Amino acid sequence: MSVTFPSPEALLDAVGTDLGTSEWITVGQERIDRFADATDDHQWIHIDPERAASGPFGKPIAHGYLSLSLLAPLMFELLHVDGTALVVNAGSDRVRFLAPVTAGTRVRAKATITAAERIPTGIRVRQSVTLEAEGAERPALIAETLTVFVPA
Repeated sequence: MSVTFPSPEALLDAVGTDLGTSEWITVGQERIDRFADATDDHQWIHIDPERAASGPFGKPIAHGYLSLSLLAPLMFELLHVDGTALVVNAGSDRVRFLAPVTAGTRVRAKATITAAERIPTGIRVRQSVTLEAEGAERPALIAETLTVFVPA
């Protein structure tokens, strides 16, 4: 599902808009290993399936920052704005990692627009985002993300 707005300006009137739920994506061991290589974070809980099997989660878990980074592509799936020259990730606020994402788990995002304001480069939008892990009782993470939509 995707919510489309005709222009960045239209986002100023979009506060409170439920952006829905993205499709599921799988956080496989290969993705976790590539993230470990990219960030030089090779803790056994992420990259050693044999050792992680006897660890606290029974299998490797994704890095928290890997889970957070998945919000970018999932949000692109949920929110489309016509008439933009550029979309810029402007950061995250109030990020909380609530539950681990084990290797092989599918995750998806749910989001709502909670604020929008005009700034010199365009329209900055704040979204309340939840990353759900399939079959989990609690969300994997919650965050407020900031995105700037630069008009064409």
